[in-house]
Amino acid sequence: MPELPDVTVYIENLERLIGGARLVAVRLLNPFLLRTAVPPIDSVLQKKVLGISRLGKRIVIGLEGELYLVLHLMIAGRLHWQGKKTRNTLALFAFDGGVLSLTEAGTKRRASLHLVQGEAALRAMDPGGVEVFDVDLEGFASRLKRENHTLKRALTDPRLFAGIGNAYSDEILHRARLSP
Repeated sequence: MPELPDVTVYIENLERLIGGARLVAVRLLNPFLLRTAVPPIDSVLQKKVLGISRLGKRIVIGLEGELYLVLHLMIAGRLHWQGKKTRNTLALFAFDGGVLSLTEAGTKRRASLHLVQGEAALRAMDPGGVEVFDVDLEGFASRLKRENHTLKRALTDPRLFAGIGNAYSDEILHRARLSP
């Protein structure tokens, strides 16, 4: 499952592959992938990629005109460079240097794509979890105790901590010699 370390690796590679490139075509192969209608998806065409970042477990591709493509891969979503269309392909993003495909294994189709315009719209998508590498021990403990959850549920709550999901919460608990 793509989580903080995995999403970070995706971002590093996407910066290398599409940073500064123009998005020349978007082909949505599953109508349920795109979760927003305004602005229209065609508004990203011919826009230059200005930056790639992370919002929790989401990948944010910043484009000219304050447009942001926000990808949430969920459990089974994957990105492939120079990917070819397969039965699991949900979308193809053609850049002037190659094609990025979004695939999802299985049949649930949980991955999502949002297109938002403006910093305020992007910030509205942030569930508010603290970045785990930016918080001290006291802040981490305070967040952990904020809600009446099990330890695992608190670690995976995106309103409390950004980027931790099921797999890495298990690793954290295992490392602390606690039962998930």
